[in-house]
Amino acid sequence: MTNRVPEPSLTVDELAARAGVTVRTVRFYSTRGLLPPPVIGPRRVGHYGPEHLSRLALIEELQHQGMTLSAIERYLDALPDDLSAHDLAIHRALVATWAPDSAEEASREELEKRAGRALSDTDLRRLAAMNVIAPGGGAGGFRVDLSLLRLGVALLDVPISHETILAARRVMLEHARATAHELTRLFRDEVWGPFTEGEDDPERVESMKALSAHMQPMVVQALVTAFQRSLREELKAAFTGGE
Repeated sequence: MTNRVPEPSLTVDELAARAGVTVRTVRFYSTRGLLPPPVIGPRRVGHYGPEHLSRLALIEELQHQGMTLSAIERYLDALPDDLSAHDLAIHRALVATWAPDSAEEASREELEKRAGRALSDTDLRRLAAMNVIAPGGGAGGFRVDLSLLRLGVALLDVPISHETILAARRVMLEHARATAHELTRLFRDEVWGPFTEGEDDPERVESMKALSAHMQPMVVQALVTAFQRSLREELKAAFTGGE
């Protein structure tokens, strides 16, 4: 069975709302070449798809890391032209690993703008249960985990019970921590130990710290790739009898 690519179906207003930006920003990015052109439909109306939404999320993440628009242009120009929305989402996840965890204070209005949609009280409770948001300092404000917000909002519309989502989250956190622990132990014993043994050179220590930071996104990419393949094999075995 072939996978169907979702047809572009968002107007520029809908795309801007989903991405949490203004229509003017979308048009500006388009003129700079940061966004591919929309598919022109009936009545000359442009339609945008998931890849546009993912690209806007990637641009937002790159800006969050302090990159200028010129630097973002160079970064996006270096990417293959045929990247899917899924591929762009992986790039965004890798970029997000280059910086420490980030959280921001936001009012409900600001939170909804970032989420790209209105949020009911039930939505807010579910996001809080997923540790995406927490009560903030101001009255009615929230502390928002920006690295989890887009995922949390997407899960609000998934036809899976909230309990199942939380159970899946616990499973992933347990195994992620175990993997991180073993990789850190391996790095410490096999790389860090021999490199610094018998040495007290601050430059070598800084060099090793830089190497560790450089390796982090590569390790994340390797884990994502391995998980994708393993999940595909497990789903095939579970629902097709391994055929």
